Amino acid sequence: MTLRAIVLGLLGASVFCGFTYFNDAIMRQTMLVGNNMPMSVYGALIVFLLVVNPALFLIARRLALSGRELAVILALTLVACCIPGSGLLRSFTSSIMMPHHYAQTEPGWKEQGVIDMVPEVMLVDGEDEGARTAFVSGMRTGQNHISLSQIPWSAWVRTLAFWMTVILALWIGLVALAVVVHRQWSDHEQLPYPIATFTNSLLPEEGQAKGSVFGSKLFWLGLAGVLLIHLNNYGYTWYPNAMMHIPLKIDMSSLAPLFPTFQKGEGSAMLMPTLYFTVIAFAYFLATDVSLSLAIGPFIFCWIVGFFAGYGISIRGGGDYMGLKLESFLNFGSYFGILMALLYTGRHYYRSVFSQAVRLRSEGEADRQAVWGARVFLVCMAIFVLNIAAVGLDWQLAVLYAAGVVIIFLVMGRIVAETGMFFLQPYTFSAVILWGLFGAKALGPEPILIMLVLGMVLMIDPREALMPFVVNALKLVDMRKVKVGRTAVFCGLALVVGLGVALPLTMYFQYDRGANMSDMWATKSVPQFPFKEALRVKQRLIAQESLEYAESLSGWQRFAEMSPDLSYILAFGAGLGLVLLFTALRLRLPKWPLHPILFVVWASMPGKAFAVSFLLGWFVKMTVMKYGGASTYQRLKPLMFGLIGGDMLGGLAPTIIGAIYHSWTGEPPKTFNIMPG
Repeated sequence: MTLRAIVLGLLGASVFCGFTYFNDAIMRQTMLVGNNMPMSVYGALIVFLLVVNPALFLIARRLALSGRELAVILALTLVACCIPGSGLLRSFTSSIMMPHHYAQTEPGWKEQGVIDMVPEVMLVDGEDEGARTAFVSGMRTGQNHISLSQIPWSAWVRTLAFWMTVILALWIGLVALAVVVHRQWSDHEQLPYPIATFTNSLLPEEGQAKGSVFGSKLFWLGLAGVLLIHLNNYGYTWYPNAMMHIPLKIDMSSLAPLFPTFQKGEGSAMLMPTLYFTVIAFAYFLATDVSLSLAIGPFIFCWIVGFFAGYGISIRGGGDYMGLKLESFLNFGSYFGILMALLYTGRHYYRSVFSQAVRLRSEGEADRQAVWGARVFLVCMAIFVLNIAAVGLDWQLAVLYAAGVVIIFLVMGRIVAETGMFFLQPYTFSAVILWGLFGAKALGPEPILIMLVLGMVLMIDPREALMPFVVNALKLVDMRKVKVGRTAVFCGLALVVGLGVALPLTMYFQYDRGANMSDMWATKSVPQFPFKEALRVKQRLIAQESLEYAESLSGWQRFAEMSPDLSYILAFGAGLGLVLLFTALRLRLPKWPLHPILFVVWASMPGKAFAVSFLLGWFVKMTVMKYGGASTYQRLKPLMFGLIGGDMLGGLAPTIIGAIYHSWTGEPPKTFNIMPG
């Protein structure tokens, strides 16, 4: 690990953290990050390896970056990619400022005092009307931009101090947890890590400027074909009368009437799938039971939803995005099932690590890096729990809430390591699960609202979640023989640096131009979700004449008053039971064709979007193995790497062209999407 690799990695983190809001909200281009495999980062890597590194290598070999250095640079850059977009800052500032703005126009919020139930430190100073007005409408006059010093920092400083402590405690704890699970997942279970495997194939070996895969004709065939398709379609967005669009969407919607139950389960959209070349390639690398499960799971789920809808039971309905829904409990049950399975599989390893972390006796020697990771994780989670308990949440609820958050993020990391599914949305929240488990009467509206506000900030749209980034980053550096523990330390530093760059710049653009009201999800919907749910809870308790009693409970008293809804318990049990059943069948029956990963993605939008591509990749692999054998399968791997490379360059090119166009004209460029969302 060299000094220049660390410096360049932190610089890369700063660049992406600094430019993302401008790209996404001002130029309104395709999201610069967008998911856990940002095309801007990987496309830039390919360009660097094709152009810059060979040039440096010709000038002087010592100037060229080695594969180990590039792995470190990528690790630090990618980890910071959880900051500037949907992972946090797309909605963070709006979430803690805009509730006061919407409280002025929502009569129910005022009448029931909903906004006052949130601890003051969790929202920006509501008394500072000037700070709020300037945030909404902007402060610049004409073309005269503001300076950083004009931002009303005094209204923000207390709230930002609270949230930065909570966020960094959680994030650094997750980085440490990734160190704990790394050895078990990477060496003991030998998970495939498709994203890290693809990245490693691009990096140069000792004495080279680029990876050997660049010398494969099949790689260039795949890359060129996919890139030309994307460039043609991007050109079509600019010149629709002069160019012909190459469709990647398959329209099978005419088949919908033949499957009324499937159609009733909102499956019609799945009959108009878009092909994603990266997903097809990853499916080729996966075990066939994994890719087949990812392919058919969403179709099964739509049929199940339609079946229950025929009996008047709504699995997906029942509330807003953060409301009580059967789907949330079904999903969390599946996530909890995956957690139990991975804890069982690595029970001896984890017991040894955590026993040594707290200096208890244990059998066998644990990885020293993992032991220190466990210690840091426990300390960080203690800080996290203490901070959210300090604002008014019972410590018992704070512990349970923290456990739910960690479960969701850990399982997301596991999914990406095992499947390469770089776009995930769990559709479940720790706050919602505790709400359904205890019941509104046992919790009361204020604890529910506090937990929902935490969820609004920490995990409202984790398509760019930290844990998958860290899991892949640690695997990549390990493949290059770089120390995992030391890399994790600098990953923590990258998060601090990234926040230090992204947060002031995001707030600068918002106070200069006004909040990005064109992003209705982040600026209008998200800041209202928790308060709408809390208002419903309070009104229901008032109608039941139990509000005063609910507000009188605290601590263990809440456990005595628990009244979970049976339907939510059954949904949770169904998700848990299905995962454990399929895990047992997979362990006991060597030819069992399906993987329990099916149940953690089958209900999600990304799962539905990628299903047909996973099915196609599965079919290609099965066909190659049947008629060409293992040798042909290995020979075709560079072609699949090329498909991914074509996607990455196809996503990078419009970003560069759009940035040039905007700097030249001042107008937003044409939007062009390769990946969903």
